[in-house]
Amino acid sequence: MSQEIAFTLNGNETKVAIQDHWTLLHLLREELGLLGTKEGCGSGECGACTVIVNGDAVNSCLYLAAEVNGKKVLTIEGLATADGTLHPIQQSFVDNGAIQCGFCSPGMIMSAKALLDENPNAKLEDIKHALAGNLCRCTGYVQIFNAVKLASGYRYDAVKVVAWQSKDDS
Repeated sequence: MSQEIAFTLNGNETKVAIQDHWTLLHLLREELGLLGTKEGCGSGECGACTVIVNGDAVNSCLYLAAEVNGKKVLTIEGLATADGTLHPIQQSFVDNGAIQCGFCSPGMIMSAKALLDENPNAKLEDIKHALAGNLCRCTGYVQIFNAVKLASGYRYDAVKVVAWQSKDDS
C-alpha cells in the first residue's frame, strides 16, 4: 500500500509517495538518491545509517519512512553549506584524522551533531555515550572522540594527539 508523506529534508519541503514497508534508509538512498547515509548492518547495531529526525539521532534502517511525515530530517548531505564549506563537525573529523575509509563517518558525524546541538559543552563521557551505537573498524575511537571534543569548542593541545582538557574534564 502506498501513501504520500510531506516532511522537511535538509531544509527543503519534500513530498513523496512511499510504500508502507519502506524504511527511512530506503527512502533516502534508493528513492531520493542521498547516498551519504549508509546501510551497514540493517539491524540498528552499527550506526552507519544515523540521521537526525526532529533533533534526535535515529537509525534510519529501523525507522519507517511513514514516521517522518510532518517532521524535519537532516542527513549528512544537509550539513555542508551551499558553497561546499564543511560543517565544523565535518571539518573537525577531517582535521583530526577521524575519517579512514569513511563508511561510518556520516553516521558518526550525525550522532555527534545531535549530541552537540543538545549539549554544546559535552564531556568525554557524554561523547562516548552518544557515539556508543556507532561502530568504526578503521580509525579506532581516539581520533573520533578528539574530533567531537574539538568541535565542541574545548581547548586542544596539538602536541599530544589525545590531550584535550577543560576545567571540567580530567
